[in-house]
Amino acid sequence: MSSLSDRERAIRQKLKDDLEHYASRCLKIRTKSGQIEPFTFNKAQRYIHGRLEEQKRLTGRVRALILKGRQQGCSTYVGARFYHRTTHSRGLRTFILTHEDAATQNLFEMVNRYHEHCHPLVKPSTGAANAKELFFDRLDSGYKVGTAGTKGVGRSSTLQLFHGSEVAFWPHADTHAAGVMQAVPDEDGTEEILESTANGIGNFFHQKWVDAEKGIGDFIAIFVPWFWQEEYRRPVPEGFEPSSEEAEYASLYGLDLEQLVWRRAKIAELKDPALFKQEYPANAAEAFQMSGHDSYIAPELVARARKGKAQESGPLVIGYDPAWMGEDRHTMAWRAGRCVRKVESKTKLDTMQAAGWAKKVIDEDRPARFFIDVGGVGAGVYDRLVEMGYGKVVRPINFGSSPLEPPSAEGGGPYNRRAEMWMKSKEWLEDPAGVSIPDKDSIQADACGPGYTWDSNTRLKLEKKEDMRRRGVPSPDEWDAVSLTFAEPVSPTAGQPLRRNLSRLA
Repeated sequence: MSSLSDRERAIRQKLKDDLEHYASRCLKIRTKSGQIEPFTFNKAQRYIHGRLEEQKRLTGRVRALILKGRQQGCSTYVGARFYHRTTHSRGLRTFILTHEDAATQNLFEMVNRYHEHCHPLVKPSTGAANAKELFFDRLDSGYKVGTAGTKGVGRSSTLQLFHGSEVAFWPHADTHAAGVMQAVPDEDGTEEILESTANGIGNFFHQKWVDAEKGIGDFIAIFVPWFWQEEYRRPVPEGFEPSSEEAEYASLYGLDLEQLVWRRAKIAELKDPALFKQEYPANAAEAFQMSGHDSYIAPELVARARKGKAQESGPLVIGYDPAWMGEDRHTMAWRAGRCVRKVESKTKLDTMQAAGWAKKVIDEDRPARFFIDVGGVGAGVYDRLVEMGYGKVVRPINFGSSPLEPPSAEGGGPYNRRAEMWMKSKEWLEDPAGVSIPDKDSIQADACGPGYTWDSNTRLKLEKKEDMRRRGVPSPDEWDAVSLTFAEPVSPTAGQPLRRNLSRLA
């Protein structure tokens, strides 16, 4: 084999170092129209690439969950990423695991297409090549594929690159997590990428996503909204007028009329607006909302507040929901009038540490009121704060106690204090003047997590946290903290701000 010229070496180095450049020049894809064309990254693929490369730069490895809508090119990108690495490295073993045989075949055909059309300058020598394996003999690197219907698939291998496709639909997800995913060593250069559309809540993928959003474990959460796809639009027919819901949706996400026309047609095709949210989500929280789950707070209310621009006004009120179960979070929410300034969470705090965090926040932010749930471990935190001299600003709230307001003779109203605060938070979200909350999927997931029923006196009963956990939904700690800011009316001169103002007159 003749040696490469300096120019060829430079070209080859550029192809090795820059995946997007390499894909556009060396890889071919079958487009949705059936044409074979060079692979040019779309917006979603470019965003995913940036997130993965940033994680790799910071940690030396990739551990990522990707939640996306249908046909946004995520699997195409991961296939290209792994083909690029496998054909430019020695001794790499790559494994693709999908939810069904047809998907396994499709993804492997895509890899084969990359290989068949790859430029001779960078195309590696091929050894074994069959329906489930592609081996590059001179590199001692290669691909294998499997289907999640077989419990033991891939578990005896040692892998460096693992692609799990449509993980929310794996029939034996927990078994694979303990098997094939454990075949990837915890070493620099290894990569595990799990991608999927949503398939309800409580399954393995949803639980991994919830942990990633909380910062638990090594995986990062990457979400791709449907409206990033340029092809998801239609010409606007004459006389088209958006409904009030469509106009609000367009305002929230910056959509144009062509995107609204496409969305309306797709909802009509699916025959279920909730199914559209699952298949073509605008944010991660709505993707996981099951079509059969009737949440007390509608996702649309929270989505509107996430885009709200309300300014802080009135007294600062903080709600604190201390952790009760091991996986729950200690969570605080800061609200001033129509604006929730921020929501923060910490984990694994003992009583003294939890009280220390609360003390620091009270000293620095000077809230008019600091409401704390004392139904569980919060009682010890409250007692410690009172002991430290914060009794005038801290108020104990028991979620399970009777509502603050007396019941109506006609019935209705909240069943307990927690339901009462959630009702007030919902009324707050419905304020025609608009409200503002942090633009976080985790807040929306918590706000829309609990279901609800009515008792024989038509009083609102929120779903218990224990029942939520049984169906695989985590405790809604972030919205419980927000709801605590509605525990009692607070005057502008309440609490520590009053003491601070009086001290200026001394």
